[in-house]
Amino acid sequence: MTSPQPAETPTRKRSAQTATLAEIAREAGVSAPTVSKVLNGRADVAPSTRARVEELLRVHGYRRRRAESTRSPLIDLVFHELESAWAMEVIRGVENVARDAGLSVVLSESAGRLTPGRTWADQVAARRPYGVILVLSGLDESQRALLTSRSIPFVVMDPAGDPGADVPSIGATNWQGGLAATRHLVDLGHTRIGAISGPTRMMCSRARVDGYRAALETAGLPVDPDLIVTGDFHHEAGYRQGLELLRRPDRPTAVFAGNDLQALGLYEAARELGLRIPQDLSVVGFDDLPVARWVGPPLTTVRQPLMEMAEAAARLVLDLGRDDGSPTATRVELATSLEVRSSTAPPQGA
Repeated sequence: MTSPQPAETPTRKRSAQTATLAEIAREAGVSAPTVSKVLNGRADVAPSTRARVEELLRVHGYRRRRAESTRSPLIDLVFHELESAWAMEVIRGVENVARDAGLSVVLSESAGRLTPGRTWADQVAARRPYGVILVLSGLDESQRALLTSRSIPFVVMDPAGDPGADVPSIGATNWQGGLAATRHLVDLGHTRIGAISGPTRMMCSRARVDGYRAALETAGLPVDPDLIVTGDFHHEAGYRQGLELLRRPDRPTAVFAGNDLQALGLYEAARELGLRIPQDLSVVGFDDLPVARWVGPPLTTVRQPLMEMAEAAARLVLDLGRDDGSPTATRVELATSLEVRSSTAPPQGA
């Protein structure tokens, strides 16, 4: 009779799955201190050696134990662009949580790219912050592996694309917001409603326009592709694309501007063409930035809870930093709401 084999203990199972630094060093043909330098983001490692070690760390799923790392009292906050009141709301939200936790916030910008450069990832690995929050950005596979191997948690806020089921993210109900904005204009009696979208590469922009389309279709109104123009979420795009829409012989009587900055650009285009808001043109924005209350006339807009989203992202990244396990929810969406002000009214003659 063959004696039963002893059950594999959790400790033995882990050691079979996860290589030690010494084993990774042997496989890479380098010393253990060299692997440690790579883990710590040190610059004095040859690029080819660094790439070889990083690949082995990724293949073996190496994850540094939290006790091994001395984390800096920082949260890294990464924007793809850092130049608007929108960003200021996000910064305030993250700083609210960071301040209460005794942490500071490091700001960086990826110069319009939706993925930060490799230099940024190496700098973060060297800083070893409590966590990273990426706004309208994401990480490629190698960057994710780099942060994971250092046990640096990360959260994506308002992801530009699909971040993946295993990437914690905080967003808003963009589709519902686009639906509510357009339905409000339909309920006022508008039938020719234009839209100035944001960049088509951004998930939030596509969702808002999908909500706009759904509202028109539900009301039995045609979706005219000539009334949908593409912007970039900046004031200049609202002005430029607004002129395009408003110079049409069959111009819309209302426009869903996609965000508040584009709505302000649309205001400028309407003034230039001698159109009054809301008598000749109704306008709805998205975000509810502080300036929306003070422009003339005050802007009807979809409130996106930016500060609350940023606070939620900061709390989540800190929670992940205290727990090696997976988060209970990887995708959280905060509700949007329509704020009706003075920039919308029934069309003339209605």
